[in-house]
Amino acid sequence: MRNAEGSCLVAFGNTRVLCAVSVEDGVPGWRKGSGQGWMTAEYAMLPRATNTRSPRERAQLGGRTQEIQRLIGRSIRAMIDDFAFGEFTLRVDCDVLDADGGTRTAAITGACVAVVDAFAWMVQTGRIADTPVRRRVAAVSVGLLGGEARLDLEYAEDVRADVDMNVVMTSEGRFVEVQGTGEHAAFDRSELDVLVALATHGIRHLDTLQLAALAVAYP
Repeated sequence: MRNAEGSCLVAFGNTRVLCAVSVEDGVPGWRKGSGQGWMTAEYAMLPRATNTRSPRERAQLGGRTQEIQRLIGRSIRAMIDDFAFGEFTLRVDCDVLDADGGTRTAAITGACVAVVDAFAWMVQTGRIADTPVRRRVAAVSVGLLGGEARLDLEYAEDVRADVDMNVVMTSEGRFVEVQGTGEHAAFDRSELDVLVALATHGIRHLDTLQLAALAVAYP
């Protein structure tokens, strides 16, 4: 996006999410005078991102939306060790253009690239001396469908999955968050291990794609 300080269009199959970072002077009131910055995220789904039109959340955010944007916020904050980059706020907007499952995982993966892009802009414009980014983050969904482990479930698989899980990891191979639910059946430790291993494999591939995208932007 031409006007955003950082941006990324990410696609996981038919799921597409546009992530844009706005760098704002100042921080929330509770952080003023600390010399530290802040990073936060907002998430929204366009009305026709889904098969039937969903209404815009104007007056009050739904519980699902609040949960997802908090997850995105926690994930991007895991990219840095501290907030000692001055009193700036990085606000990440993740807007789902097309939804076919895995919108939160796509949003996290794209938001990471957009945040790296925004901090690079801050360095280039002299707002900070060095980027505070110490690692990347990426996320993917996994699930069990008819006893078979699947990676990056599309919507038709997601609604039928016995077990559904979202995994967020850093480029250092550490977990930020694991959200797993037995939707239609309970699962045991061996199945959990299979799903986590599959997610780890997928996230390593996503990390390679993130690096490739950033290498194009910053050769």
